[in-house]
Amino acid sequence: MTTTTSASTTTTGTMTTPTGATTPMGATPDPSAATHPAAAAPGTAPAARRVTGGAAGPAEVPAARRATAGGAVPATGPASATGPASATAPTEEPATAPGTGISADAPGMPSATPATPATSATPHDPCTHGFLPERPPVRSMIGTWTRLDAMARAAAVAPDRETAVALVERAHRAEELSALRQRVSRLSLRNAEAAAMRIAVIAVSCGWCGLDPQAPAAREVADEAFLDLWAAIAHRIDHDQFVALPTLALHNWVPERKPRRHIPIDQLARTEVLVPIVRWAPEGQPLSRLDRLMLAATRLEAHGIWLFRLAETLAGRSPDDSSTPTALRRLVRVQHALRAQLLAEATDLTAAPATPQQRAVLGALAEQGALEPPVLQAAEAVLGIGGRRMGEGRRQLLRRHLPAQHRAWLSAMDRHCAPVRTLAHRGGPDAAVYREAQESLIALRRTYTALVQAAARPAAPPLTAAA
Repeated sequence: MTTTTSASTTTTGTMTTPTGATTPMGATPDPSAATHPAAAAPGTAPAARRVTGGAAGPAEVPAARRATAGGAVPATGPASATGPASATAPTEEPATAPGTGISADAPGMPSATPATPATSATPHDPCTHGFLPERPPVRSMIGTWTRLDAMARAAAVAPDRETAVALVERAHRAEELSALRQRVSRLSLRNAEAAAMRIAVIAVSCGWCGLDPQAPAAREVADEAFLDLWAAIAHRIDHDQFVALPTLALHNWVPERKPRRHIPIDQLARTEVLVPIVRWAPEGQPLSRLDRLMLAATRLEAHGIWLFRLAETLAGRSPDDSSTPTALRRLVRVQHALRAQLLAEATDLTAAPATPQQRAVLGALAEQGALEPPVLQAAEAVLGIGGRRMGEGRRQLLRRHLPAQHRAWLSAMDRHCAPVRTLAHRGGPDAAVYREAQESLIALRRTYTALVQAAARPAAPPLTAAA
């Protein structure tokens, strides 16, 4: 017999809402609903869900504020910054299945809405993976783009600039460049970034790294069809000045062996043996100094992930906050670890071979200010090192080689970390910790500069038999 109850009657069964969904009232929840929350009826009322850890605030309060939106939510340290998935999601009972964006380690997040999908999150979140790409770079291109891949590999191992320019001119006469230009709009963003890396390799090999592909003067120096392809790729990725270390290093690596399980990209770059996609040394020969410098910059970025998270922690903090010196001490330890990482890279880099063409590429990049690691720019945005020394124009000149969202994040750090930088004009133990952080950053930059100089140094001549 079927018993009908009104909405105001207390029962031990289930209550049917006007939308047709059922809500457990004291009975054992349905296992399928607990393990597959997405399978619930779309009309389920929000009141039927219990959200824990957020009773102190209204449901419509934003879960987190990002620095790029004009604010930052400080964390207690590197371990508490777990990325956008755990910073914006509420905790619920019953627990949801893995991968739904609900994190149990982010209490106190008042929200009555489901977690934001990963597809709506801002890409290249520095708290998630620094300025590394969101996914590992494309190892090999397909279709017509294999011609660009082959051209980049040949230009990288060319003995001089004239040989590299001849490769581009040959591709122009064969109408390969115009064919690629017509296909740029069909590229996905990830494949467009892969094509940009190969364009950058060709440009620096030909000595064109300082050119603006859309400037009329550039057509008097470089191949016109190549400049058209270069400009089209720049428009596709929305980044004009991409011929620099962030593109040449952070988009030119893959793990030597495919990992057996999915791991975050910064952990992948830290723990796996990395090899370049486009080698500056011929196949079958040891990696060159330029290869090792670019891989060292990638590993530096991967090890510097905690620096980005500490930057978010310090953003908006008062210099009198008790957590500020704690975060600064952690920043000092991170910078010491990064310096040790560079010193470990120096031995293999110094022993690697080098050619005059590779040293010419390094010299051209250094002349354009295109060898700045993004992680060092992030540390300088927090601590203010180099602001008055270089001037604001020089700082922006270095940042032009980064994508727009990365430049916006650094500008936000400039603003939000200004209160912390007032410690430079104070005395006491907190100011001493701040100055120690500045000194460790200066030592880190000097170590990186020494590594670049070692890569550009002429290779030692081989020992003769008499010696």
